[in-house]
Amino acid sequence: MTKDIENREDLYIVVDEFYKKLLKNATLKHFFQKFTQKNELDHHLQTLVDFWDNTIFYSGTYQKNAIQPHIELNKKNPFKIIHFQTWLQLFHESVDENFKGETAEITKNRATSIATVMQIKIIQ
Repeated sequence: MTKDIENREDLYIVVDEFYKKLLKNATLKHFFQKFTQKNELDHHLQTLVDFWDNTIFYSGTYQKNAIQPHIELNKKNPFKIIHFQTWLQLFHESVDENFKGETAEITKNRATSIATVMQIKIIQ
């Protein structure tokens, strides 16, 4: 049986697997081209781990405005509903393939909430 998400290291597994999927996905990969260079990706994954660590475990590791970079990206390369749907599907898969339990479910539920709020704020 797969274990539950318990710490930052587990969150790193989720975001690392998630970005592997994003970078291969025909619908989304064009949004993530700047992360094809290893240094850029490593730095971004750590930022994402900080975000999820704060979101799930209330660690205080992420203090930035998470939506602002997405608003700026949308100005250059507009998001569509399919982008949010695909993002969410791949994120859920990344959790489900690696973890099972209460915190894994909380993580997926928060991802759904975040995607919904971003979609409402960005696609008008």
